Amino acid sequence: MKKISFILLINFIYSFINAQKNNLAPSQTFTDEYFGTKIIDEYRNLENLKDLSTTQWIKDQTKYSLNILQNIPNRQYYIDKKLEFDKRNLFSVSNINITENDLYFYLKQKPEENTMKVFFRKKFSGNEKEIFDPQKYKPENKKNYQINYIKPNYDGSKVAIALTESGKEVSEMIIYDLKQNKLLPDRLTNCWPSDSGGISWLPDNNSFIYRYYPIIDPSSNLFLKDTQAVLYKIGQDPKKLNILLSRKNNPELKMNPEDFPRVSFYSKNSKYILGQISGAIKFRDTYYMLTKDISKKNQWKFLFSKEDKISDFIIKGDSIIYISETNETNAIYSTSLENPDFKNPTLLIPNIQNEVINSLHTLKDGFIFYTSKNGVEAKLYSYKNKKIKSLILPFPAGSISVTTQKDHSNDFWITCNGWKNENERFKYNELTEKFIAENLAPVIEYPELKDIIVEEIITKSHDGLEIPLSLIYNKNIKKNKHNPLLIDAYGAYAINNSPYFAKTYLLWVLQGGIVAIAHVRGGGEKGEKWYKGGYKETKSNSWKDLISCTEYMIKENYSSPENIAIWGASAGGITIGRAMTERPDLFKAVIIDAGIVNASRMEFTPNGLNSAKEFGSLNIESEFKALVEMDAYQHIKKGVSYPATLITGGINDPRVSPWMPAKFAAKLMANDNSNNPILLKIDYEGGHGGDIPVTQKYNNLADIFAFALWQLGHPDYQLEKDFAK
Repeated sequence: MKKISFILLINFIYSFINAQKNNLAPSQTFTDEYFGTKIIDEYRNLENLKDLSTTQWIKDQTKYSLNILQNIPNRQYYIDKKLEFDKRNLFSVSNINITENDLYFYLKQKPEENTMKVFFRKKFSGNEKEIFDPQKYKPENKKNYQINYIKPNYDGSKVAIALTESGKEVSEMIIYDLKQNKLLPDRLTNCWPSDSGGISWLPDNNSFIYRYYPIIDPSSNLFLKDTQAVLYKIGQDPKKLNILLSRKNNPELKMNPEDFPRVSFYSKNSKYILGQISGAIKFRDTYYMLTKDISKKNQWKFLFSKEDKISDFIIKGDSIIYISETNETNAIYSTSLENPDFKNPTLLIPNIQNEVINSLHTLKDGFIFYTSKNGVEAKLYSYKNKKIKSLILPFPAGSISVTTQKDHSNDFWITCNGWKNENERFKYNELTEKFIAENLAPVIEYPELKDIIVEEIITKSHDGLEIPLSLIYNKNIKKNKHNPLLIDAYGAYAINNSPYFAKTYLLWVLQGGIVAIAHVRGGGEKGEKWYKGGYKETKSNSWKDLISCTEYMIKENYSSPENIAIWGASAGGITIGRAMTERPDLFKAVIIDAGIVNASRMEFTPNGLNSAKEFGSLNIESEFKALVEMDAYQHIKKGVSYPATLITGGINDPRVSPWMPAKFAAKLMANDNSNNPILLKIDYEGGHGGDIPVTQKYNNLADIFAFALWQLGHPDYQLEKDFAK
């Protein structure tokens, strides 16, 4: 009986494969012209997600893809192992906030739970108390709410909690009052604190600043436009906005509709409030005002511009201490806030050779900063009494995150991260000058990972520049062309692709594979020059770096083209998509997860004008040419044999519109000359990948994991031979 059922399943899926060959997307060709160059777009019609023929085709393709993916043998391995790893932890803890009176607020989740809850305790040694469970919030709505942000006030009497559902990211914010042990009636909609720098509580412990989004419908042309930084006092009418910074209220600042105003109250005793014109950019025009003038209009004074290349700063008294990356290097400077002079500042910390200063964190009597080498080797320093001191970390870390109580004390905490070790948290003891373990969740050992090693190496790109490459593999593996190799790449927004406890990578290695993380240009691994080396007109270096890293792995006999998969998400879709279209012979499988694969149309998405700051605008000739060059969709050619491809998206994605992966898949299906599968999967309960339940997240990752191993020939993941056709 089982054999008959299996044969029926095979025939069922095989019929879907044949159906796909005869079910190409509806096509309506549009032609645009920019600067005398015509751009042909065969599937512009798919951008209309209200068109029934479009939505039906996408749903049919998703159904087809799910039938294939969910029947790949051994797909369940990934989910089972992830759950097994989770169960070794009695619980996990994240988003730790410590108030000035040592109250700990954090999110906690047990293995059997599908979402995180809010807890707090008095001091590290205190007994914890659950204060909010999102599954009990509005049960009549039958929605699966996820917490994507928390922030207590200074004395810990209240905590703001942001909730979202179905991956939409845009949130509803509520306030829990610990003194009354209940949720307050305040409900703030149209906010997104996890993506806007969070909220800033005022010293009265009853007011805070947040960003308001007037339109939250991703299908609207006004989504993410004309946002406002507002001051909210608990108990007031949320509809009566007290606007601190906006395009309408502050015309003198010449903001664009896509610019994001960001206002922060730096610390409880700060004399100054900071305002920034932010968005998808590394550097920001910044303004300030005296705290006592917060209720007055038009008090913003210019502080510094984005051309000053200030990546991070702290306020100490009447001084601003900042990291500047002018002259393609970075160092720490100081200037007065009473009479700021960014042309002639005081140099505090000169450039550190082969290290990039990443961030500053203030202490009562000084500050600390951390650096990285190639984005994968972290170091920590303190600055007190005009002296720099290198602090010895508890163990070598690939990256670290730092938490302080700002000017309230000299206490600070670090979390150390690595490719193959659980995050560990430590508090610095100033008297002993040592780090003491302070983990709110137990640190778990994974004996099956003992033979896995991490190797940080350097290879050369097409122009001779050295590219950092992280390798994760079993120390007993033999170099040969049969090893399944998974290469991850991103390369945008000056983001470091830094080490973290990557269970997905480790499970790949446990299945006999090798993982490589290519630290391509466009990221921030080697500073400002590295970032600008993969930016707008130089963006081609991002995918050329990836191609060079792949060629290195082949040359050194780690693997071969028939056994290599590349994987990237979001802006990494540019890097992955263009590597695929430029060198389809180099890869067997390609996974593009909610990726930007139609860059020349990005400006026409809700987040597009903001993204133009990173990738370029169609209105500038040099940037238009760069956008076309980085557009993977526009580089698909008729009659070329492309790798097996899995293209995903989320119907509620506020960052990359789901029509973009749909267009890419449609054109690829119509032009590909191979028998390799092309799978389009749109998550109808998700967005850009985050803020979804654990089971949903693991299922999405299992699809990627199983698809890649299926295509790379792993014997445990093979469908019938005809499936690959």
